[in-house]
Amino acid sequence: MFRLTLLLHAIASTVIMGIGIVAALTLGFVSAKAIVIAIIAGLVLGWPIARLIAKELLKE
Repeated sequence: MFRLTLLLHAIASTVIMGIGIVAALTLGFVSAKAIVIAIIAGLVLGWPIARLIAKELLKE
């Protein structure tokens, strides 16, 4: 399950980072600090989401 979680983390965190960066730029936060915060948030939030997806995939 750990390997599947790692693979899913790469995908989930990238998607969350992209959403965060687009949201920050849309709201007018165009500084490098806002983009770095969106990247860190994507990395942190990607892990629990990847674990949930991995658990659901392995239930079957």
